Amino acid sequence: MDLFILSNVFIGLDDIGNWYISPSNSHPCYSPWRDYRNDTSENKDYAFFTGTVHSYLYNADWTLRENYQNLEDGHLGSVSTVCYGYASSFDELQIPEFKTRVETINNKENTISTIQAENVRIREQYDSSLLEEIAGQPGELSINELRAREAKETLDENNARIQTLNGEINTLKEEILVLTPVEQFLSLLNSDDEFTNVENSFERASFWYPSIQIIFQVLFLAPLIAIATWLHIKADKDGNGQLALITWHLLVIFSIPLIAKIFQFLQVGALLSVFADIVAVLFTGLLFVLAYLYIFIIPLITFALIKLSQKLIFNTKNQASKRIQNSKCLRCARKLPPDSLYCPHCGYYQYQECHNCGNLTYKHLSYCINCGASQENNDH
Repeated sequence: MDLFILSNVFIGLDDIGNWYISPSNSHPCYSPWRDYRNDTSENKDYAFFTGTVHSYLYNADWTLRENYQNLEDGHLGSVSTVCYGYASSFDELQIPEFKTRVETINNKENTISTIQAENVRIREQYDSSLLEEIAGQPGELSINELRAREAKETLDENNARIQTLNGEINTLKEEILVLTPVEQFLSLLNSDDEFTNVENSFERASFWYPSIQIIFQVLFLAPLIAIATWLHIKADKDGNGQLALITWHLLVIFSIPLIAKIFQFLQVGALLSVFADIVAVLFTGLLFVLAYLYIFIIPLITFALIKLSQKLIFNTKNQASKRIQNSKCLRCARKLPPDSLYCPHCGYYQYQECHNCGNLTYKHLSYCINCGASQENNDH
C-alpha cells in the first residue's frame, strides 16, 4: 500500500510540476533563432529558409502561430509575445512564389545528383576504355558501355549541364531572398534588439522555472500532509492505535517526496545559480566546492526539519498534557480509572518523584503538581 501511494504521489507531483508552461514551450522560437544567429556559414540565410522553414511549411497542417497557441493548452502561463511575432512573420512565407522556387531548386539539385552519379560511373570505366583503345581492341569486344572518346564527350556534356543547373539554382536562390516576406523575416532574425529580448526572457524563465515547480508541488503535498497530521494527532489522542499507525505511514510517505523536492530545488533551483555565481567569483569556477556546501547544508536542513516536526507534531510534553487533561494513559492514550498509578490496559506507570519535594507528579510534564518545581532534569 505504501509503495502504491508513494508512486501515485510522485505521478501527481510530476503532473502538477509540469502544469506551468516550461521555458522551452513559452519561448519556442528561441532555439531555431539562436541556431540561425550562431551559424557562421556563408549561405546560412538560404539554408535556413530551404531547410527549417520549407520543411515546416511543406509538412505542417497548422500555421506556426497556431502551433505556438497549442503549446499553451493545459498549462498556466503563455508563449512569449516576441515568439508570436516571430510566428506571424514566419507564416507570411506561405506564398506560392516561395514554395514553387524551393521545389524547383530541390528538383534541380536532384538532377545534379543523378548526373554526378553518372559521371562517377563513367570515370570508373574511362581508364579501362582508354587502355583498350591504345591496345587496339575492337569496340565489339569492349567490356565498357562507352569508348574513351564517347566517355570524354559525355563527361563534358554532363559537366556543362551541371554548371547550367547551378547557375539556375543561384538565380532562384537570389529570387527567394528578395521576396518581400523573406526580407521581412530576415530583418526580424537579424534584429539584435528582438533577439536580446527573447533571449533575456528565456533565461529569466529558465532561472525561475524550478522555483515555480517546487511551489506547485508543495501546494500539492501540503493538503495531504495536513490531513495525515490531523488524523494522526486525533488517532493518537483517541487511543486508536491502528489508525495512528496508518496515518503515520501516510505522513512519512507524503513527507518523503517533499524532502526530495526540497533537495532537488536546492540543487537545480535559483539557489544553485546564486551559489554557482559566488563560487565562480571566489574560487575561479571550481564548482566542485558546491558539493562541500551541500554536504553540510542538506544534513543541517534535514536535522532542522526533524526537530521542527518533533517540537510541533510529536512533542511528548504536549501529548502528555492533553492526555492528562482527558484522564488518559500517557503511553497508550486509553481512558484511566480515577487515581490510577498504572494503566490497566498497558501497565505503564504514570508518575515520577519530584526531585524537589519528593512527591509524585506526572511524567513528561515540565513542572511538579505539588510544589511547581521544574522537572526538566527529572523527566525519564
